[in-house]
Amino acid sequence: MAFNHLPAGAHDAFRPLSRTPVTHSVPMAHTHGPGRPTADADSRPTPDTVLNRLSRGPFRSARITHTEHLPPREGRHAVWPDRIRTDVVAAIQAAGIGHPWEHQAAAAEHALDGESVVVATGTASGKSLAYLAPVLSALADGAQAPNGRGATALYLAPTKALAADQRRAVRDLAAPLGNAVRPAVYDGDTPVEEREWVRQYANYVLTNPDMLHRGILPAHPRWSSFLRALRYVVIDECHTYRGVFGSHVAQVLRRLRRLCARYGSEPVFLLASATASDPAAAAARLTGVPVTEITDDASPRGEVVFALWEPPLLTELRGERGAPVRRTATAETADLLTDLVVQGVRTVAFVRSRRGAELISVITQERLAEVDRSLPRRVAAYRGGYLPEERRALERALHSGELLGLAATTALELGVDVSGLDAVLITGYPGTRASLWQQAGRAGRSGQGALAVLIARDDPLDTYLVHHPEALFRQPVEATVLDPDNPYVLAPHLCAAAEELPLTEADLDLFGPATAELLPQLEAAKLLRRRAAGWHWTRRERASDLTDIRGGGGRPVQIVEAATGRLLGTVDESAAHTAVHEGAVHLHQGRTYLVQHLDLEGSAALVEAADPPFSTTARDTTSISILETETEVPWGPARLCFGSVEVTNQVVSYLRRKLITGEVLGEAKLDLPPRTLRTRAVWWTVTEDQLDEARINPEILGGALHAAEHASIGMLPLFATCDRWDIGGVSVPLHPDTLLPTVFVYDGHPGGAGFAERAFHTARAWLTATRDAIAACECEAGCPSCIQSPKCGNGNDPLHKRGAIRLLTRLLSESPQPPSP
Repeated sequence: MAFNHLPAGAHDAFRPLSRTPVTHSVPMAHTHGPGRPTADADSRPTPDTVLNRLSRGPFRSARITHTEHLPPREGRHAVWPDRIRTDVVAAIQAAGIGHPWEHQAAAAEHALDGESVVVATGTASGKSLAYLAPVLSALADGAQAPNGRGATALYLAPTKALAADQRRAVRDLAAPLGNAVRPAVYDGDTPVEEREWVRQYANYVLTNPDMLHRGILPAHPRWSSFLRALRYVVIDECHTYRGVFGSHVAQVLRRLRRLCARYGSEPVFLLASATASDPAAAAARLTGVPVTEITDDASPRGEVVFALWEPPLLTELRGERGAPVRRTATAETADLLTDLVVQGVRTVAFVRSRRGAELISVITQERLAEVDRSLPRRVAAYRGGYLPEERRALERALHSGELLGLAATTALELGVDVSGLDAVLITGYPGTRASLWQQAGRAGRSGQGALAVLIARDDPLDTYLVHHPEALFRQPVEATVLDPDNPYVLAPHLCAAAEELPLTEADLDLFGPATAELLPQLEAAKLLRRRAAGWHWTRRERASDLTDIRGGGGRPVQIVEAATGRLLGTVDESAAHTAVHEGAVHLHQGRTYLVQHLDLEGSAALVEAADPPFSTTARDTTSISILETETEVPWGPARLCFGSVEVTNQVVSYLRRKLITGEVLGEAKLDLPPRTLRTRAVWWTVTEDQLDEARINPEILGGALHAAEHASIGMLPLFATCDRWDIGGVSVPLHPDTLLPTVFVYDGHPGGAGFAERAFHTARAWLTATRDAIAACECEAGCPSCIQSPKCGNGNDPLHKRGAIRLLTRLLSESPQPPSP
């Protein structure tokens, strides 16, 4: 029997503790100026004061496992390059910025020299101004051009919210320049009647990679005047372009460069990133051009107090297989957000899942109603899947200071200006150190002190981190992993490029070495046809519809209220089987719905309003077969391998769990079709002799392998820029392809995303940390903090904690260092 762990989201049941929110009389933040909440320095509580209030009481005194104090930092000023127009410098000064920081001036210098540059400095370090100064100067110069269009610039953001926020910033900053700078957002929410004006007259177009892929590049003849004059391409928050999404964006940018060359332009790329390892290499891989990096952050920073917080064990409850239960990070975050709002501390609580954001918002509102009836309306949820008008309303409320607390997914992480925040709650490790610091940096953006609290989820990685703070505070951030040569990524973009302009031999180098091998396959599939001028797209439908660049694949499933026909939101097609199967509980803006019917062909889920006292969790079965072993290294008699695999998965049932205790109320069968995935995996085998030496008999072999698989998936995000939902795993006591006990960890995306390959090259450190995390857990036989998984397709059975420790110890005793990538 194979034991599996799928890369799909899981729902966190809320288990509250009876308590009364802490009430303190602390001055509320005041609003000063146009929608920017601030407070007088002597009225704003210090981060240490806020943290001390949060940790008072017998239930909380032992929950803080570590507190890190990051001291304030003085800023270092410079002067703008003399090639920046004087009216642009004057506009910047009118905005209250007398002199740039050193890294801003350096970035502008490279841009003016025609060199692509990435600024990888801390949150709130002024990266936007670093690229805006040369961009605005070029646009203002172009306003004097005889044809009236002059130079243009394109801004790419990973989210619509960030693009809209940046337009507001550009419009305000460039106001003294009059009509010289004409910014406009062009995305799926742009009204049809405005789109022609944007194409013809806007000279600073703000959009996202999705719209560039589907709306701009396929319609390039209508954008010809814009592309012909394109001087700069700004790529904001470029560290988010990783894995499959980043690989798709890399190919979209190559298509953009190809069309620009066709129209006679060669734009300079200006990238902004959170702190990252080797940002120049990652930016060059993303854009396909050489990039200079600027990493010395010269901006000032207020004091940051960063606390690691571990929810308590609930001794009166038992979880799956009798394991001890720790209070959920969702429940703990809702409590902390309640207390912070009562104190008047402006706070964003980041949470991984859409459901988690909704839960935290609802629970916080209920708790606040017990304290002050006026407070619940000052807390809301913010997540992807909301309709455009809902997102805009929340953004306005946040900017105005109307909202004191927000429970948000990473849809709000990416640079939306929320100046004036006092605290950030991070509900579970966000998957990478880069994201951790990005989220923590949302507070204190006006230079004041800030509090950040990481609340550990009940899983191996979070538990390891809150007890090993050096892994967070003494290690560099990760390198960005992306693979533009993934054939599942490259093939549809070659088709899209051929539809835009026929592909020629000269394009082979642009799209990468795998292009020459893929073109004959696309010809054989009758997607492309070769003629004298090159390869042409053969079909009537749009080639850009062949792929979803977010990596989900397929059309999003629309969630529709059955009684009214009202569209509530969407869910990725790849998540539909687990998230909106028949009988699933679905949350939207605090309201609970039950899924009546999932129409896979019509990409729609019909729901009805309900108030069930349970949550739902999907169960599945998974099998895996090896297609090709690309490389392997011996670990004594064991083998560590990397290659291509095919994964077959089927959701077969779902569990209903009590909201209060997590107790399983029942299991219902589902009839959903199996799904196959061709991807990349790392796997390791052990021999009979090694099992004997580790005292692993046949009765505990399956449990030992299964436990090692779960824990290794949980620990991999410490070594690759992924989270555990990007990867899956299977463990088999006797696999038919290896004829040995085998553990697989695979990328949860077609063709792979680079995570399994990273695991292969860091296997010794990765599996050592896995063993140490299991061994350090205080439980007796295994729990969610070490070897249990909330989304295990086999119900966390069997698992054998001590067997996993012995097995990994034996495996690692002869492990060499795999070759560097």
